[in-house]
Formats: sequence, structure tokens, C-alpha cells
Amino acid sequence: MTALRMGVIGLGMMGRHHIRILGGLDEVELVGLHDPLGDPHGVAGGLPVASTLDEFVELGIDAAVVATPTDDHLKVGLRLAEAGIHALIEKPLAADVEAGEKLLDAFNAAGLVGAVGHVERFNPAIRALKARLAAGELGDLYQVATSRQGPFPDRVRDVGVIKDLATHDIDLTQFVAGAAFESVSARVAHRAGRPHEDLVAAVGRLTDGTVTNHLVNWLTPTKERRVTVTGEKGCFVADTLTADLTFYANASVATEWDDISRFRGVSEGDVVRYAIAKPEPLLVEHTGFRDAVLGRGGEIVSAADGLAVLRVAAAMSRAAREGTVEEVG
Repeated sequence: MTALRMGVIGLGMMGRHHIRILGGLDEVELVGLHDPLGDPHGVAGGLPVASTLDEFVELGIDAAVVATPTDDHLKVGLRLAEAGIHALIEKPLAADVEAGEKLLDAFNAAGLVGAVGHVERFNPAIRALKARLAAGELGDLYQVATSRQGPFPDRVRDVGVIKDLATHDIDLTQFVAGAAFESVSARVAHRAGRPHEDLVAAVGRLTDGTVTNHLVNWLTPTKERRVTVTGEKGCFVADTLTADLTFYANASVATEWDDISRFRGVSEGDVVRYAIAKPEPLLVEHTGFRDAVLGRGGEIVSAADGLAVLRVAAAMSRAAREGTVEEVG
């Protein structure tokens, strides 16, 4: 069959990772790139680097990856939809809910695949966690707690931790729990002199009653990426840095002491760290996007999913700004 002709827009850190994956992906031909700054990192490898978006479109692209600053997603995405080009847009989908709605409408109206790069969904630990929760191995869900903390990444210029980092946790929380956010409250801080928040602590509630909490910052000198899901039978801990999934079981311990036996609590049980396959998440993401574009039903994070994340992020920002509990809607 004819290879899917793909291109990458934005040659920063994430763009370079996309180029690496697409250059070796079966049934894909990487045919061109675009960045208004040219190729400052020397990653083109002989591929044409279009100086304008119109020149990029004229390369005959079937599908494109958008790895530009968030503020540019709307302009770039609308131009691609107008040209009939499928798109995988790095998260977040857009700078705000209104822009996200415009992108979703544009790709739907053109009958195109519009995907969002919420790559944490494709982390082996998250996928294994989702499968085990879906199989009922934890029983009723009580809480999803995430911690995404580490040093400031120099690549980020136009958004704070809510849109850049917390959007990962919003999406994967809804994904593993299988329920949407109903409400959220939050507190933020500005500690490093940047125009956007660099710390957020948020508490949420999902439509099924599950409680969530999220610690996100660019201020911690050690990097942490952890998801803890607590439920009836114990808790799962997914570490997306190492792609490890561990289960801590609730134990049942008999006692004849009446005062203690009346207390219906939990106790420490077995601990299991699962052996799971660990393909690179970005490769899994691109394989799903390729298959979706080719009509094979490949798994993607859709633009509609990306818009849902933006709605929660907007509610989180409002809650922090106004000191309220915000309904997501």
C-alpha cells in the first residue's frame, strides 16, 4: 500500500521526538517539516523544512503532528483542517475552551481525524492499570491521587502547570476511572518569578463519586510521576517514569478482641509488582494515530477528549482564582 505521508510542525524538544518515531514507523513516510525558525537543532536529515505553513501544506501532507507553542494550536489546526490534513496536536488541545471548540468543530466538519497528544494514556503502567480496574480487580473505586512534580522545563514559555502538566493528570484520571470530572477546587502559587503559576494543588470529584487529588509543580528538584488508585480491595500505584505497576492488597485479619473487631478498617496485605511489556508510549500513540487515519480504528485521544480536559483545566483555574468549588459542566 501507499505509505501515509506525514509531516511535523514545530522542531522543539517534542517535535524532535516525533520526528524520531515517525522516521521508523511502518507505513509512514516522513516527507517534510515546518518551523518558522528553520532547523536550529539540525534534525531535518535532508527533509525539506518549509518556512511557512502554506509551503508545508503544499508538500502533499496526509497527516501532521503539531508540536508548536500552545497559543499557535488554533491557527495551525484550522489551516490543516482547511487543507484536509489529519492532525495529532500536542497537548493541551488549545489555549482555552473556545479555541478547543473551534478546532473540534473544524476537524469534525471536514471528516478528519483530530487527535491530542495526551501521551500518558499510552504509558504501559497506565494501560495495565486501566485493564485491571476494568476487570474489577480493585472493586469499588474510592480515590485517584496523582503527583507530577519536578524541575522547571525550559521548553515551556506560554502556559503554567495547570495547562502544561495537570492536563496529563486530568486526562489519565478520567481515563483510568472511566468517569468525568464533576467538580474541582484548587490553590496555586507563583514562586519562581514566571508569569504563570508554577504550583497547583487540586481536589476533584468524578461523576461516579470518586474523589481525586493532584499535586503538580515545577519547583521540586526531583522528578515524580505517580498515580495511586485506592479502592475496596487495596490500591494500585503506577509510576509512569519507570512504567511500573504495583498492587498493595487489603488483608483480612481475624481478631477475638471485641473492640477491634468492630472497627471495619483495612490492614496491610500482599504486595505485587507486575511484570508488564514496556513499549515506548510515543510509539504506541503514533501507531494508533496512523491506524485511525488509515481507517483501522486505531486508539487515539480525540479532540473531544482534549476539549473535555480543557474544560476541567479552566474550572481548576477559576477555582484557584476565586477560592471556590467549580462545577465542570
